[in-house]
Amino acid sequence: MSDANDGGTDEIDVVEIVTEEVDEENGTVVIDDLVAVVDSEGNVLATDETIIAADVDGDMIVDETVSVANADGELEVVEEDVLIVDDEA
Repeated sequence: MSDANDGGTDEIDVVEIVTEEVDEENGTVVIDDLVAVVDSEGNVLATDETIIAADVDGDMIVDETVSVANADGELEVVEEDVLIVDDEA
């Protein structure tokens, strides 16, 4: 991305962090996939976080939240989708 003020360039990086947690007692698996867009100074410009929770019965919750930095540099949620899958097989 170019910076019109000084003719230089600002680097934008995409960072992805995936964590997985398994509850040994009841078999629930939770996966958290966080993707962040970060500028060269380490400021987070936007995030896309998807959290998936699934139990041993096949029931699943998927929660996706997209946020962008406002003028003050704080993240604001611009979209959130929640999907609940109840496996009654």
